[in-house]
Amino acid sequence: MIYDCDLVRGRGESMKAPDREADEAFMREALVEARKAADKGEVPVGAVLVCDERIVGRGRNRREAAQDPVAHAEILAIRQGARHLGSWRLEDCSLYVTLEPCAMCAGALVNGRVRRLVYGATDPKAGFCGSLGDLVQDPRLNHRLEVESGVLAAESAELLRGFFAELRSGERKTSKQRGRSGSLKTV
Repeated sequence: MIYDCDLVRGRGESMKAPDREADEAFMREALVEARKAADKGEVPVGAVLVCDERIVGRGRNRREAAQDPVAHAEILAIRQGARHLGSWRLEDCSLYVTLEPCAMCAGALVNGRVRRLVYGATDPKAGFCGSLGDLVQDPRLNHRLEVESGVLAAESAELLRGFFAELRSGERKTSKQRGRSGSLKTV
């Protein structure tokens, strides 16, 4: 399913080059996904994959619910976008994500040939797009992404801070703590 982001279209015209207004509009869509993750007891990270100014993939963290270590927002948005576009090559796409991607997600961006990464908050403990390393711009690799960081960083960081503060205080429970461990039956 394609989602129009009317916020970045002016009177039906299509924007040709990325700009701050468009970046913020798509980042707000990623924040919507992050809030949905938080509502389900997941770490609030959200992502949208954009191609030709249209959202072609959405993702939010689902590691707890799916009991899947790779169910990160970025991976889910990339998978949905690739299915929609019918190609693993996402050369004309941009990924908007509320938190700097980890090494796994950075690798998926490179392998998917995503053109551009826009992220909100930096992740000094796991971020691999500038913080701990910079996989997406490593000159030894055959593909590098354009990167824009800090877009709606305060909102993204506050969502994460609030989530973890509630978790520490006991006001919030993860899906696992609520009794939905997602354990699988042996076949």
